[in-house]
Amino acid sequence: MNEIKKMLDNENIKPTYERLSILQYLEKNHNHPTVAMIYEELVKKIPTISKTTVYNSLNLFMEKGIVAPLYITGSEVRYDLSTSQHHHFLCEQCGKIYDLTIDCPYLNKNTIEGHQIKQKHGYFRGICKSCLEKDKSQK
Repeated sequence: MNEIKKMLDNENIKPTYERLSILQYLEKNHNHPTVAMIYEELVKKIPTISKTTVYNSLNLFMEKGIVAPLYITGSEVRYDLSTSQHHHFLCEQCGKIYDLTIDCPYLNKNTIEGHQIKQKHGYFRGICKSCLEKDKSQK
């Protein structure tokens, strides 16, 4: 909790209980959640929290570079506490999103063929190994 508080202090963000709880959730759950997923979990222990508070806090965290948005599903924004450059894999069967650590020659480049790069996203879609194993065992 102290590291989370320090992270907010470094960005001059007031460490409210709600903000600390949102970041703590992201730290404990590497499920790349939506606003709704975070809200549904936190409202159990903070009945006064609103979806707007979660949404506004995440937008502030994105603005300050504390969290990164994921647009991998095409229909919703997911959030990742890891802002380091990495790729993601979306399982089309179970919907889980996994972090991938792969060697990509373009990950550390700021220009490619004369084009200035401002954002980098590496996404893969398919069936995860857990779902493949379940399917295999059911046959």
